[in-house]
Amino acid sequence: MFDQKTFFDHLKEKFQKSLDSYKAELAAFRTGKASPAILDSVHINYYGQKTPLNQAASISSPDARMLVVQPWDKTQLKEIETAIRSANLGLNPINDGHFIKVPIPSLTEERRKEIVKQIHQATERFRVSQRHIRRDAIDEIKKAQKDKTITEDEEKKYTELVEKELKNFLKSLDEMAAKKEKEVMEI
Repeated sequence: MFDQKTFFDHLKEKFQKSLDSYKAELAAFRTGKASPAILDSVHINYYGQKTPLNQAASISSPDARMLVVQPWDKTQLKEIETAIRSANLGLNPINDGHFIKVPIPSLTEERRKEIVKQIHQATERFRVSQRHIRRDAIDEIKKAQKDKTITEDEEKKYTELVEKELKNFLKSLDEMAAKKEKEVMEI
């Protein structure tokens, strides 16, 4: 039996998870301003375990051009410094023996444009992922109609509702992308 409420709740949940993943990916793009999210991709060897940096240290941003990484275990300072340096983020950490300062260099115009291009690529990837969610949902609706659990009119109505949901989430995706691009291009 086809349950409309469950079906659309599940569909919205899938779209929202995709949107949340996109939001997390956008946060990792450098904007020229210090954001602890820049270091989300950094992992350290923490007592034999590959651990995300934010689980082994507190990361703060005292100003727009500096991140401060304060490990909970001071013996990990060298390991954290090495991990940040080798993460290919273009950052040069400074170890002062108590914590690590990570100056955030200004972005050049060329680098800003390159980051915007990467944002466009990520946005397109997530658009495709949301279209896949739509395709699967419409296939499910067609199957329900074929199995005679819904009528042709209901199939048409539900398909239109799926398209409407997709349009709403794509609009959110585009708004987030535009906001991030504006941040990146700001000097």
